[in-house]
Amino acid sequence: MSKSLLAGLLFILSLLTFYGCGGRGDQQYDKQSGSRGIAISDSSVYNVAFLIMDGTYNTEFTAPYDIFQHTRFREGIKPMNTFTVAKTKEPITTFEGVRVLPDFDYLTEDIPRIDILVVPSAEHHLDSDLNDYAMLNFIRRADSSALFVTSHCDGAFVLAKAGLLNTVTSTTFPSDINTYREMFPSLKVADSVIFVHDGKYITSAGGAKSFEAALYLCQYLYGEEIARSLARGLVIDWDLSQIPCIIPQ
Repeated sequence: MSKSLLAGLLFILSLLTFYGCGGRGDQQYDKQSGSRGIAISDSSVYNVAFLIMDGTYNTEFTAPYDIFQHTRFREGIKPMNTFTVAKTKEPITTFEGVRVLPDFDYLTEDIPRIDILVVPSAEHHLDSDLNDYAMLNFIRRADSSALFVTSHCDGAFVLAKAGLLNTVTSTTFPSDINTYREMFPSLKVADSVIFVHDGKYITSAGGAKSFEAALYLCQYLYGEEIARSLARGLVIDWDLSQIPCIIPQ
């Protein structure tokens, strides 16, 4: 093989390596600056933290994550910078078996400013997770400065146990409403709704309706046009007037 041919092959190989590693100009993963390349200290974004743990349910995690992450592709708005937090940096395994590598460990690391805390449902949110005082204390700390705190499905149990929902109306997974009322008899609980927005708290029934609760927050922050655009991008019919919910008047 001639030197010129070898040099040409090496050049092509270097290009393939460059483009194959994200050199197309795409946002690249940067552990120090947020999970999707947006600086976590940047005040021009909303920092959105997803609290995950072993047993987290896929839909309640990925549905709002999809909606919020896609705000980065809409012009003229303050986008959301999404990242995950857990009590470990080791992979967590969702209830359905997906392994997720958390961005931050709230036990050992300083967590970036959290503007929006999302608490997806998890397998043990009705039992052992309610005795996880390190997790509950993290939620309370995040709540102290967050603009919004949201839960999906049984994530409301964790917020209630942390004492965040004492003065607001909330909801949870439909078949767990009675258990929710029994466990927290002093709470104001809404039934037969997809989500409730009261104060800075948004609690949802979860499941596929987690998309709708997340779209609602986007409409609240950015307006109906942006919310409809985000919905179209995920092939979702969105009309807030058709959603059973409790929202500020």
